[in-house]
Amino acid sequence: MITVTDKAAEELIALLKAKDAPEGSGLRLGVERGGCAGLAYTMRVGVVEEGDEVIDLAGTRFIVAADSFDFLRGCSVEFTDSLSDRGFKIFNPNAARSCGCGTSFEPSEEGKKPEYDPALDGTQCK
Repeated sequence: MITVTDKAAEELIALLKAKDAPEGSGLRLGVERGGCAGLAYTMRVGVVEEGDEVIDLAGTRFIVAADSFDFLRGCSVEFTDSLSDRGFKIFNPNAARSCGCGTSFEPSEEGKKPEYDPALDGTQCK
């Protein structure tokens, strides 16, 4: 199960309205190979596809791509609005470590402890 904060739901409603998104659209969450930690989060406005998990909240929906369930199970989606950063953020308990920019991660492996990698300290993020 993925949790979503009320603030994230409010911001998604505003985003969908600003983009004049079609009925049934939501924020589509996924994971793909890439980023400086091995896997990168993807987020885009989209519609439900076969096999996806849908989280309806406060009149909007968050869609989890079927091929990303295992990587995103137990995550929380929040919306941050700070001086240096604004947007949707995924907080992932399944990550062994995350890149300094927060957009990519290395999945944890049972019984394996990740070693420090200076490439993941955020200085090489793009």
